Amino acid sequence: MLHVKSPLIKSTCLSKLNNREVYLKLENTQPAATFKIRGIGHKIQKEIKNGKKEFVISSGGNAGYAAAYAANNLNVPMKIFVPQSTDRSIIDKLEDENANVEVAGQFFDQANERALEYARSNNEVCFIHPFDDPDLWIGHETLIQEIVEQTEKPETIIASVGGGGLAMGIINGLVKAGWDDVNLVTIETKGADCFYEAIKAKNRITLPKITSIANCLGALRVCEGLYDAYAKQTIPIKPYLVSDKDSIVAIRKFLDDHRIFVEPACGATLAALYSKEINLAPKGGKIVAIVCGGAGISMRMLEDWEKKLLN
Repeated sequence: MLHVKSPLIKSTCLSKLNNREVYLKLENTQPAATFKIRGIGHKIQKEIKNGKKEFVISSGGNAGYAAAYAANNLNVPMKIFVPQSTDRSIIDKLEDENANVEVAGQFFDQANERALEYARSNNEVCFIHPFDDPDLWIGHETLIQEIVEQTEKPETIIASVGGGGLAMGIINGLVKAGWDDVNLVTIETKGADCFYEAIKAKNRITLPKITSIANCLGALRVCEGLYDAYAKQTIPIKPYLVSDKDSIVAIRKFLDDHRIFVEPACGATLAALYSKEINLAPKGGKIVAIVCGGAGISMRMLEDWEKKLLN
């Protein structure tokens, strides 16, 4: 097992601010600094048993880092295609884990097509989708299994959404735990809001481009599983949007309040907790926030975003 059981801690300041108990599931403490090691680690270990010798993924951040970490620790080659928007510091982290990194395309979907082409060229190569794969969701379910062991049932779980892999793990985990009445509040940043826009359009639309700084939320199209889960209301799902500015402000507040440094994709969830505009738990019950990860952040990056968005 490549992931660890992450802490679930009560946040005093966020509990006071929201006038109800707020707990933080600290997935940033994973070895790869992201929840994605749960699903991707599960997938790679399964496919090694199935005879795969090499792996390929497309990712501009956390999925790539989780894949690189997992492959490095399992001693298998990993090829990663990243979009042009990927910061050089992220590429350096991937290469530190011995990944073979190639820049391909302006957005995730273009890098993803290159990864698919690479996998088709050799039947010993396994393509890993960063979010749209039931094997990943099985790994992500372990997050809910841990929460069940760590606390009583909350009213609401809040999490950031990109393509929908984390949300699918949460949904499936809640159903299996018998917690299918727990609200799932999903948060996206404006400009990386494929799920929110699909709900608004009543159709799984494709965004024309990503304009948010939250690159790790930068899927142009949400996975079919999450769209269907919302349509069927498998569990109560409530989507919301925050701005890039909200996310950046929340990152700094969270750093000051908790001494924990996270990236904009995670800052989106925190922005909803710091906001007084979103009623996350109308019945006054407990909130569990998934602090999804912080691999795609540096102090230089935060300061650059603050200069751009806050001045």
